[in-house]
Amino acid sequence: MIDGLRSAEVFEKEIKGFNGAFQCDYYSGYRHIGTGNLKGMKRIPCLQHIKRKFLDIKDDNTAQQMTKCFGLLYHLEHKHKTGCSFFLHIFVRNEQKGLSLSVEPFGRIMDYDLITILGPTASGKTPLAAALAGRLHTEIISADSRQVYRRMDLGTGKDLGDYVVDGCPVPYHLIDVVEPGYKYNVFEYQRDFLKVYGEIRKKGMVPILCGGTGMYLESVLKGYRLLPVPENPELRGRLSSKSLEELTEILASYKKLHNSTDVDTVKRAVRAIEIEEYYKNQKVEAEPFPEIRSLIVGVNISREKRREKITLRLKQRLAEGMVDEVRSLLEEGIRPEDLIYYGLEYKYLTLYVTGQISYDEMFVQLETAIHQFAKRQMTWFRGMERRGFTIHWIEAELPLAEKLKQIEDLLK
Repeated sequence: MIDGLRSAEVFEKEIKGFNGAFQCDYYSGYRHIGTGNLKGMKRIPCLQHIKRKFLDIKDDNTAQQMTKCFGLLYHLEHKHKTGCSFFLHIFVRNEQKGLSLSVEPFGRIMDYDLITILGPTASGKTPLAAALAGRLHTEIISADSRQVYRRMDLGTGKDLGDYVVDGCPVPYHLIDVVEPGYKYNVFEYQRDFLKVYGEIRKKGMVPILCGGTGMYLESVLKGYRLLPVPENPELRGRLSSKSLEELTEILASYKKLHNSTDVDTVKRAVRAIEIEEYYKNQKVEAEPFPEIRSLIVGVNISREKRREKITLRLKQRLAEGMVDEVRSLLEEGIRPEDLIYYGLEYKYLTLYVTGQISYDEMFVQLETAIHQFAKRQMTWFRGMERRGFTIHWIEAELPLAEKLKQIEDLLK
């Protein structure tokens, strides 16, 4: 869905030169509320002329061009005099007589302010989100706690090529926003998300939130605004001698936002406990938070397939230069302990590059850590369901077209 005026201009430009009558039925949800020339839509002048148009195109090249041209969805929103919002879906399809261009309602997308696609690492959620964004002509907001860092590409699995669909780039946000060495946190993420989300909604689009950092996802979907939490030196001192296992056990006792599924280093666990203690012991005044109605789709991948993909992807990224990426970050002057703070790839590769473990030790320990991390991600998502979120699970091994169809069916 894109801004009404812009949609009208694009539509008017792309159909220029084609003659014929249009007929348009418009709806609110499933309810038909009118047929005709869409009177009253003065801010979108060309919509007064949109009707359903059947095109008899004999030339295959022209048909292919038209299919490509209208393969994207254009959604136009308008408030009918009844007060109902409706969306129009403009697309090309094949008919017995040739190619047809039609303007039809697109399901129940008006019921949602956001579409969330979540899943564990290596589940294929990013290509799915990008393909869906291409179809809906919308933008993606990332929910990944490591992809916010610039030049940390292979180790965070950015795979920016996934954001190009059929040769067209899909806009994405909250990737490459801060410098390595900085400790970006969930408060900052929520603040940055709300800014980007508001900008996309002003364009008339329904954004797609995509990621696997459960803490970031839930900070948005829960609907309450987080506040910045200061450091607590006394608490940090008390926790300094505890192991990651002990800290994880402490963290699991809290019921609010954190649990043990999103931390894999001592420093991250201490910071998580620090945040929980602040919210537990301080009277925090609630700040307004926009109501966000989200369809939540989860990508479910079998344990065996997930382990296979994780190992294959790790080998590929090492072959593509992930070790050199870490070396370059260290040569920039980023401290080893700051990279280790980010966990997973950056923890074990830094230990290897600084001579603390061998290459084989690095590979085995990192592979195990990623498998454990993916398991913790699924634990978090199941916890979200227990906390009242409805997640519609789609099997990762289905063809992309089938996964898209299932999501579109959920929107109808």
